[in-house]
Amino acid sequence: MDYFPLFMRLRHADCLVVGAGEVALRKVRLLTAAGARLTVIAPRCHPELKGMAEAGELAFLEREFDDEDLAGKCLAIAATDCREVNRRVSEAAKLRGIPVNVVDDPELSSFITPAIVDRSPLVIAVSTGGRVPVLARLVRARLESLIPAGFGRLARFAGEFRDRVKERFPETGARRAFWESVLEGPLADDVMGGNEGRARESMERAILSGDSTPSGCVYLVGAGPGNPDLLTFRALRLMQQADIVLYDNLVAPALLDLVRRDAERLYVGKRRDNHALPQEEINTLMARLALEGRRVLRLKGGDPFTFGRGGEEIETLVSHGIPFEVVPGITSASGAAAYAGIPLTHRDYAQSVTFVTGHRKDSALTLDWPALVRPEQTVVIYMGVSTAKALCEGFITHGKSASTPAAVVEWATCERQRTVVGTLETLPAKMSEYGIHSPALIIVGEVVTLADKLGWYRRVEGGSQTIAVLPHS
Repeated sequence: MDYFPLFMRLRHADCLVVGAGEVALRKVRLLTAAGARLTVIAPRCHPELKGMAEAGELAFLEREFDDEDLAGKCLAIAATDCREVNRRVSEAAKLRGIPVNVVDDPELSSFITPAIVDRSPLVIAVSTGGRVPVLARLVRARLESLIPAGFGRLARFAGEFRDRVKERFPETGARRAFWESVLEGPLADDVMGGNEGRARESMERAILSGDSTPSGCVYLVGAGPGNPDLLTFRALRLMQQADIVLYDNLVAPALLDLVRRDAERLYVGKRRDNHALPQEEINTLMARLALEGRRVLRLKGGDPFTFGRGGEEIETLVSHGIPFEVVPGITSASGAAAYAGIPLTHRDYAQSVTFVTGHRKDSALTLDWPALVRPEQTVVIYMGVSTAKALCEGFITHGKSASTPAAVVEWATCERQRTVVGTLETLPAKMSEYGIHSPALIIVGEVVTLADKLGWYRRVEGGSQTIAVLPHS
C-alpha cells in the first residue's frame, strides 16, 4: 500500500489553492463542499471562481504565489500549468509541515486526491496511487451505479440513533446483529424510499423490543425484458439482499446470476397449460415465507403491473399486513420494440398504442376488436404465440387489412433475440417456419415497416452481435 487512506476534517479550516483555471476549479469545488475556508492565488481567474469570490465564498488574490501565503494554512493544493511554480508551492509547504497536493504530479505531492463517490455522510474514495487516475474514475463510475443515492439518507438516519442503540445493546455482537437487521431490512428500504416517518416508528419499536431478528418482507421486482443491463439500480440492490427468490420462465437465466449467491431459488413459472404453481398458491407462498421472517424477492419478467399479475400478489400481502415494495421494470413491450427498431408511436404511422394479452381464458379469445382495429395505432400482444393464428384472423375478420404489417420479437433484448416481420396474413406461418416460442411479443401496425430501417440490434449468424430482421417475403 503506497498511500495510507485518510479522511481529513476541513470544516472552517484555512486552505490554499494556487492556480485559478479549470483544474483548480474542480479542487475548489471539493474543498468548498468539505466546508474549508479558501484562499485562491493566481494572476488570472476562472469566471466561476471570480463569481465565488464576489459572493464571499472564497478569497481571491490576483497575483503570483509567495511562500508566506502558506502561513496559517493547514492544507495546500498547487494547480497551475507551470511545474516550477507547483514545485515552489510543494517545497514551501513541506518545509512547514503542511500537506500538499500537486495536481497530476504524485512526485511533488505529500498526499493525493482520490476519485470520490459522495453519498454524504457516506463517502467512498478510490485511488490508484496517482498512477492511473482514469482507472480510478472508471471504478468510481461503477460504484456510482451500484450504490443508491438513498444510502446517504440511511447513514444520516442511522447516525441519529447511534448512541441509543449503543446503550440498548452494550455487547458488540448483539449491537452488530441489530444494525445488520436494520440496515438490510424493510426499515432501510423505507428510509431510502423517503418514508422516514414509518422508518422512525419501526426503529423505536426495534430498540424497545431489543429484537435483532430480521422481519420478513416481499420485494416485487420487475426484471425488465431480459437483458441484465436494463435492470434498474433499485432492482439490482434488492436482488442482492433477498433470502429467497421466486421466479418464472420469463426471467432470463442471466438475470438469476445477479441474485445473491446464497439466496434460495424457487421456480414458480407458468407455461401454457403447465403451471408449476397456480397463481393463488404463489400468493400464499409469498405471504408464508415473509411471515417466517424471510426477505422474499418475487422476480418477474418485464414490469410487475403490466400483465404480470402484480396487483393480485400484493393484495394478498396487504391482507396479511406484510411489508412490501414494488420496483417497476422496463415493460417487455418497450424493450422488444426498442431493440427491434419498431417505434410504438410515430407521427406518420401511429398516434396511440394498446397493450393486450392474447392468452385464452376458458378456450375463448375475447378481445375488444372494434378498439383494436382502429387506424393509426399500434397494438402489442403479450402471451400471443400459441394463439397467433386466431389473433391475426380476428384482426382481419374485424376489418383490418390482411396486408397490415405485423412482427413477432422473441427473447427481446437478449443475445437470442429474433425478429420476424410479415403481415397479418403471413405472420402465423412465418412464426411456425422459424420455430418462434415464448417469451415473445407480437406487434401489429404500420410502425412495423420501420423495422428493416431502424433495427439496430442484429445478430449475424455465427457472430455474437444481435439478430437479423427477417424480410417480409
